[in-house]
Amino acid sequence: MKSLKKIAAAVALLAASAGCSAAWAAAPAAAAAPAATADMAKAAGPAGAKNIVLVPGSFVDGSGWRVVFDILFHAGYNVTIASQPHTTFDDDVAAAREILDQQVGPVVLVGHSSGGAVISAAGARDKVKALVYVAALLPDVGESLAQVLGSMPSPSDSVVATQDGHLFFNRAKFHDDFAADLAENRTNFMAAAQVPATTAAFHTQIWSAAWRSKPSYAIVSTQDRALNPDLQRWMYKRANAKVTEIKASHAVYISQPEQVAKVIIEAAQNAQ
Repeated sequence: MKSLKKIAAAVALLAASAGCSAAWAAAPAAAAAPAATADMAKAAGPAGAKNIVLVPGSFVDGSGWRVVFDILFHAGYNVTIASQPHTTFDDDVAAAREILDQQVGPVVLVGHSSGGAVISAAGARDKVKALVYVAALLPDVGESLAQVLGSMPSPSDSVVATQDGHLFFNRAKFHDDFAADLAENRTNFMAAAQVPATTAAFHTQIWSAAWRSKPSYAIVSTQDRALNPDLQRWMYKRANAKVTEIKASHAVYISQPEQVAKVIIEAAQNAQ
């Protein structure tokens, strides 16, 4: 009888030891679980649309979007810039669509200045889930950029037309009227390196206005001397866009990249 009791006690002791060992073994696994979940979430990327396509406006190239690109990239987004030829409106839309075709999954289209008209036309595709207008033009179907621009007084007269149908931003006025909140040594280079637009592109009537059916977000650059801030507000109201006002020049995406990126991320997170 005593032998049975001793055996039972021994078994109980072994079971307890085994339980402790199992608990100690389980502890690292339990601690590793949250880390593994976090790694999986990071690998999966942010919620909502993960693809963002940036469309530059007239007189500039995509290099000014560098800081916004970096913010979005490090937040987990796949970011691409659709460089514009600025030859004809059809060419600009085709360039944006070519980049759109390369995206896998939902896309947020972002347009600055005349790039707003481009994303309005290119954004009709199903994979585009939201539009972001940054100090941008939003013509409706049948309207041209020139028509919309002429609907309100311009804050400056800095755009100059050449005899061969090209448009330039007056180099002497580039700093004051395009990017007054940037250092002059930078705007001097931007003025010298500007990409000309064409009168043909500005007088083409657009055939699609994706903002009529897609969620739209918009940024008013309140110190803008290239695009009337009141005209921006009017277009954004017509598009029923969610509006953010930022104290900045027309080059708001360069001078206030964090605030611009914040609006783009909001659009991406809410995309369905």
